[in-house]
Amino acid sequence: MPTLFVIGNWKLNPTKAEAVALLAALESGARARESEGVTVGIAPPFVYLGAFQNRLAASPMLLGAQDVSEFECGAFTGEVSAGMLVEHGCDFVIVGHSERRQRFAESDATVARKVAAAQSAGLMPVLCVGETLAEREQGVTLDVVSRQVGVVLDALDETPGGRLIVAYEPIWAIGTGRTATPEMAEAVHAAIRALLAARGVAVEAVPILYGGSVNAGNAEALFAMPSIDGGLVGGASLKADEFLAIVDAAHAVSAGSAAV
Repeated sequence: MPTLFVIGNWKLNPTKAEAVALLAALESGARARESEGVTVGIAPPFVYLGAFQNRLAASPMLLGAQDVSEFECGAFTGEVSAGMLVEHGCDFVIVGHSERRQRFAESDATVARKVAAAQSAGLMPVLCVGETLAEREQGVTLDVVSRQVGVVLDALDETPGGRLIVAYEPIWAIGTGRTATPEMAEAVHAAIRALLAARGVAVEAVPILYGGSVNAGNAEALFAMPSIDGGLVGGASLKADEFLAIVDAAHAVSAGSAAV
């Protein structure tokens, strides 16, 4: 049975005391809800990874980072390598988030090198792709997403089956309260699957998540779409009850799929 993923991206939040309390609530809730059909992960700021590594050592919850350097080592002030993330217990890393692309001028080529660096170190990259509102209104959503995914595939030495997660995050829906309808998201997810298949990738081994104002009210409808394998959750991941309600939605969809 395919696994649904629920991954929380904490971004530049919260304080240390808040982070410890939030982790405790999420880890306890995830443990109580543990099943084969749902995988839960969190990506806190870099400074919390060392402490969280110990707390999650025996937990079903995955630990990830929000970014990674394309470089392995050297004179790159402020960078954090994939190897360092592995040493701090990370299972995955978010790469190419729209905030990195837009606010820190990360190009498709830079994102591709980061994905390759993560894979080389044994990290699972969560590749974020998505279009702006202007691009959607121009009808070029699939062109944009296909380009972003294609550049990454071109940069890899081998097909990434089992070593890549893709997260479709329409930029106009991130942190705005606006969400793509399940049908809109499904159409893009299906197109990404078709692109991967055309490139010889085993599509069943590449989960595709939806990100963009995912919350407890819309999660179940999104996750029920045939090409959506869970969610990359932003603001709602900072509220334990809200995030665990999204996890519950994933469990409900997973249980329904198993019963069919």
